[in-house]
Amino acid sequence: MLDCADATRLAAFWSAALGYAPGEPVEQFVVLRPDAPGDTRPHLILQQVPEPRSGKNRMHLDLHAAELQDEMARLVALGARKVQEAPNCLGTYCWYLMADPEGNEFCLAPSG
Repeated sequence: MLDCADATRLAAFWSAALGYAPGEPVEQFVVLRPDAPGDTRPHLILQQVPEPRSGKNRMHLDLHAAELQDEMARLVALGARKVQEAPNCLGTYCWYLMADPEGNEFCLAPSG
C-alpha cells in the first residue's frame, strides 16, 4: 500500500510506469493490478490520505530496465523526476534515484 494525496492521479502514473490496470476508485483506495492475464506480479494499493508525506516514504520500489536512459525518459514523460543527476553505484552496479509525481522515491536499476 502506498499512501498518497491524490490516489486517482498517482494511479495513472504507476499504472503506466508498471504496465498495470487501475481499478475503479473505492472510497480512498485505488487498486492496481497487472494488465496481462496470468501475470503474477503483486497488486499495488494506493490509499488517499489527508496528511502529507513527512520524511522518507515507507515503501520504496525498485524498477528494472534493460535500457536505463530510455526508461528514465519514459518515466519522466509520465511525471516522474530524477532526484539526483548522477547515478548511485556500488562497484559496477549503478541505479538512479527518482520520484513519482507526489515525491515518493523509487530507484531505476538495470535488469539482470
